[in-house]
Amino acid sequence: MHFLLIYDYVPDYAIRRDPFRREHLSLALQAEAEGRLRLAGTIADPGPGAVLVFEGTSAAEVEAFVAADPYVRHGLVTHWRILPWHTVVGKDATSPVRS
Repeated sequence: MHFLLIYDYVPDYAIRRDPFRREHLSLALQAEAEGRLRLAGTIADPGPGAVLVFEGTSAAEVEAFVAADPYVRHGLVTHWRILPWHTVVGKDATSPVRS
């Protein structure tokens, strides 16, 4: 199953992110290498937030990522939410629909 992790950033995120960016990207690259994180990026650059696409068996895996993320721990993320995403079309869909 896929999960969308949606972050909302503080207005001055672009100015405040530098001290935490290397650790944030390292965490994301580790999750990608482990096959949990499929895509990630900001909405525009810099933008009001970010979207990260995870694949896994439960939202708990995504919650663990959030808890470890320095952007969250240091207040750059004002709000986050995890949404189950039932993918049905595309080569990586977890519940593909075929006609």
